[in-house]
Amino acid sequence: MNSFSNSYRDAGVDVTAGYKAVELMKSHVESTFTPGVMTSIGGFGGMFRPDFKSMGNPVLVSGTDGVGTKLKIAFLLNKHDTIGIDCVAMCANDVVCCGAQPLFFLDYLALGKNKPERVAEIVAGVAEGCRQAGCALIGGETAEMPGFYPIDEYDLAGFCVGMADGDKLVDGSAIKAGDVLIGVASSGLHSNGFSLVRHVTRVNEDNIRMYLSDLGKTLGEELITPTKIYVKSALAVIDQCDVHGIAHITGGGFYENIPRIIPKGLCAKVEKAAVRIHPIFNVLKGMSRISERDMFNTFNMGVGLVVAVPKDEADKAVQVLQSCGETAYIIGEVTEGDERIEIC
Repeated sequence: MNSFSNSYRDAGVDVTAGYKAVELMKSHVESTFTPGVMTSIGGFGGMFRPDFKSMGNPVLVSGTDGVGTKLKIAFLLNKHDTIGIDCVAMCANDVVCCGAQPLFFLDYLALGKNKPERVAEIVAGVAEGCRQAGCALIGGETAEMPGFYPIDEYDLAGFCVGMADGDKLVDGSAIKAGDVLIGVASSGLHSNGFSLVRHVTRVNEDNIRMYLSDLGKTLGEELITPTKIYVKSALAVIDQCDVHGIAHITGGGFYENIPRIIPKGLCAKVEKAAVRIHPIFNVLKGMSRISERDMFNTFNMGVGLVVAVPKDEADKAVQVLQSCGETAYIIGEVTEGDERIEIC
C-alpha cells in the first residue's frame, strides 16, 4: 500500500504501522471465520449473512463491554495475548444468557502508540475468545491516539451480536418459586472488580511476581487469568433442559446480577455455605477489611454463571454442564418474597 504521511507521523501517528498491524493480525482474524462471514478485514464494514432456516422467530441479541482496569495487569506483566479473551467473554457470556448463539464480534482498540507486533498479540487473544464462543471476528478498529493514552497503554472494548429463536428466549420470566439455582464455576476474578483488587493488593512491578502458596501461582498469573467463556456449555444446557433463566455474574457480584433475572414477588435464596469460593477471593479478604457483603456485591466469588431450572430438572442440568467440562452444583433456590435476593 503506497500510503504514508510524514507530517502525521511527526505528530505521533504512524499510518504505516497500522497497515503492518492489519497484516500481522489477518491470520488470527480469519481463523475465526464461520460460514456466514462475507468479507475479510480491511473493508468499511464487516458483513455477515445469518442462516434463519432453523429459526421460527429469529431475534438478534447484542452485548457490549470492555476489559476495564484489568488492563493495568497486562501492562505490568507485559502480557497481551489473553486480554482479548476477556473482552469477548464479557460480551458473549451476556448474549448467551438470553439463549442466543453469538454470531460475530467487533473490537475497538485505542492506544498511545501503534506497535504492530503488540496489536497482533492483543487481537490474537480476541480471536481465541471468538473461537471459544463460536463466533466470527469480522471487523474492528485500531485507533492511535498520542497524547491521550500513554505510549505503552491502551484500552480494549468490543461488542457481540447473537441470534436466538424468539419463541425460546431465556429472559427469566419463566422463573417461579421452587426453581433451583445452579452455580457454574468461574476461572477466578474474570474481568470485574479490578479497581478494588489493585487497591487492596497495591499491585506493582515488584509484588506482581510474588508467589502465593494458597493459589499455587504468582499474583500476576492469577490476576491475568482469562474470563471463562460459557457459550457452548450454556447453549447445551438450554438445548437439553428447561432453563428458566441465566445470570452472568460480573461487576456488582451476586447482589446486582442475580436479581436481573428474578421476577417481582420472588427471591433468589443463595446458600452462602454452598458457594465454592475460589481461593483468590480468600486471599483478597485476608489482605483487606472488605466486608463479606461487599465481597458478594463486587466479585463473582467463584461462580461465573447462575442457572435457574425447575427442581425436577436440576440433577440433569448439573450433569449436562459437567459433561461440557464445567464445575456445576446447586447453590440455592427461588422462593416467594420481595427482596429479589438473599444470601444466607
